[in-house]
Amino acid sequence: MICAAMLAGGIGTRLEQGKPKQFVYINNKPILVHSVEKFLNVAKFDKIIVSSPKEFIGETKELIEEHFPKNDKLVVIEGGLTRNGTILNSIKYMKDQNCEKDSILVTHDASRIFVSEKLIEDSIKYAIEVGAASAVIPATDVIFESKEKGKLTDIPLRKYLLHAQTPQSFNIDKFLEIYTDLSEDEIAKLDEAMMLFYLRNADVKLFRGDQGNFKITRPFDITLAEAIFKNSHASK
Repeated sequence: MICAAMLAGGIGTRLEQGKPKQFVYINNKPILVHSVEKFLNVAKFDKIIVSSPKEFIGETKELIEEHFPKNDKLVVIEGGLTRNGTILNSIKYMKDQNCEKDSILVTHDASRIFVSEKLIEDSIKYAIEVGAASAVIPATDVIFESKEKGKLTDIPLRKYLLHAQTPQSFNIDKFLEIYTDLSEDEIAKLDEAMMLFYLRNADVKLFRGDQGNFKITRPFDITLAEAIFKNSHASK
């Protein structure tokens, strides 16, 4: 079984739109709809699991039904209190469907609306081959580390630094095997899925991402996304 977890469980406060970012319109469509469309174009998925904050479950279901009526590949579930909690809820859904051993979950930030089908396909392929995989792009800026507010404490070598993107994919049985072995302190560090594999030195395949696969997080990102769509329409 191969499923996608569309991570849309946050409320998007940094976007300053007064509502969760998945409902914000870009190029006349909600952000969530853009991303779901990309994943529906990849035929390998058995299910696309859309997470939602508890208080927006009804609105999310209405949105999905409006844009993708009677599509049985799509399911809306309640997101967790954290990103890790949302991933665990998605895995639980798969297990409740009696998924086969070594099933794959492809996690994706719903706000990365320019993800390509190739990135999604690559993510599935490498997760099957290695057990876990993440799209990455090289860091282009020097990165300062500050462990004390306002104080420079380290400057890591840029040539070793990569920006993580999604899709991030993994074998759910390997994920659960490691998760059950983690301490409470280690679980608290899980702000993204690949950290879990890193904590137990499990292999993670890092594959080339895409500069255009940026995450819509702040108001400027909406302006940039609208400009990309406008330029795309003008060139047709």
